[in-house]
Amino acid sequence: MTKGTRNIDDWTSERERPRLRRAPENFLAPDEIAAVSAGRRGFLRGSFLAAAAAMTGGAAVAQEKPAGEDAILKLPPWSTSLGQPVAATPYGLPSKYETAMQRRQSPGLTQVAGSSVSFMPLQGMFGIITPSGLHFERHHQGWHDIDPSRHRLMIDGSSPEMVKKAKVYTLDDLMRMPSVSRMHFIECGANTGMEWGNVAVPTVQYTHGMLSCSEFTGVPLRTLLEDCGADFTKGKFVLAEGADGSSMTRTIPIELVMSGEVIVAYGQNGEMLRPENGYPLRLIVPGVQGVSWVKWLRRIELGDMPYATKDEAVHYIDLMPDGQHRQYTSIQEAKSVITSPSGGQTLLDKGHYNVTGLAWSGRGKIKRVDVSFDGGINWVEAQLQTPVLSKCLTRFNVGWNWDGRPAILQSRAMDETGYVQPGYRALRAVRGTRSIYHNNAIQSWKVAMNGEVSNVQVL
Repeated sequence: MTKGTRNIDDWTSERERPRLRRAPENFLAPDEIAAVSAGRRGFLRGSFLAAAAAMTGGAAVAQEKPAGEDAILKLPPWSTSLGQPVAATPYGLPSKYETAMQRRQSPGLTQVAGSSVSFMPLQGMFGIITPSGLHFERHHQGWHDIDPSRHRLMIDGSSPEMVKKAKVYTLDDLMRMPSVSRMHFIECGANTGMEWGNVAVPTVQYTHGMLSCSEFTGVPLRTLLEDCGADFTKGKFVLAEGADGSSMTRTIPIELVMSGEVIVAYGQNGEMLRPENGYPLRLIVPGVQGVSWVKWLRRIELGDMPYATKDEAVHYIDLMPDGQHRQYTSIQEAKSVITSPSGGQTLLDKGHYNVTGLAWSGRGKIKRVDVSFDGGINWVEAQLQTPVLSKCLTRFNVGWNWDGRPAILQSRAMDETGYVQPGYRALRAVRGTRSIYHNNAIQSWKVAMNGEVSNVQVL
């Protein structure tokens, strides 16, 4: 896997045409593979032309409705009666018809008291912002609803010369300082981790659901360090410590802090942080795996070397093919996934579909996303939906005319550095098969003739 040097069109070379590997819950029979592969290039040309026509108004997407449909001709009850009064619910709630949109836990993942994961329902999201109530969770010792009047943030140094004057800030102190608001994604380093071992979990909520994107508001950490007289010539790293029972602590390189991107945040999506997201304070480290976004932030220390805390020396490290561990691999590389259609969904009929998904990169903006309908043999460039922001989710769309034949849908992201999202063959050649973290391989969804969509892996 090479960064920034490979031409994106080289991925369709004969040598790298995909083979299908069966996943435990989703076996692909030889005749199914042949059905997807046979005559594909001519079929796809027609599909792409039809999809392009549909997106430019050349084809009707909505089906004609009967002229006498009662839903139009007869007024429904809600059009002939009074609705509920204002402030019937002081804090707005979703419709009762949207109860399926919820975070979900994995039955076999970290089911110990206080250590838990919930997955965000990517398959039902629009745009790029995650509602605060659906933001994914990862707790190492459970979450707390902390009294903000009792919470404090201390900034100091590992030695007296690092910071001239150590300070303790209240939440009120921080909220009186100049603030910034920025949109960024946050992804757990273990997102898509189960796919390393060829475990085909059924839906995109479970494959990629440890991912969210919000607008965060707070004070740049650099501003606070400058307020304390930090010596940036001596300080090379900061240690961020949380107030939860696990005392989560992480090392952050000073270069990220000096960029001004790292924020001590109290706001999320226009309101205060939710308790499960670190209320009243959490660290925002754009582009870096979520474990470094320390929740319930209580202390920042400036030092001259990495701290090698327990969750940096034992956990969140990458086991390489030669048996060595790779530490401090925090940056989340370019990645994408089609969210609709995706695993667990069903195409109800032939015809035009808007294939949509999300792309992101911890190194900056997404530059391009390509989509394949035949397991990576042919690719078409998707449209990027604005805004396209640095270290933020980017929504992509592409039209597809499904004629009822089997298909394999994939997306492949490229960021502004030229890095191209790898397939499983390229990723495993470098990283092996025994890892857990930082899986950014191309995701594949198989569409069967009956329209059912399932998770498969393509090599």
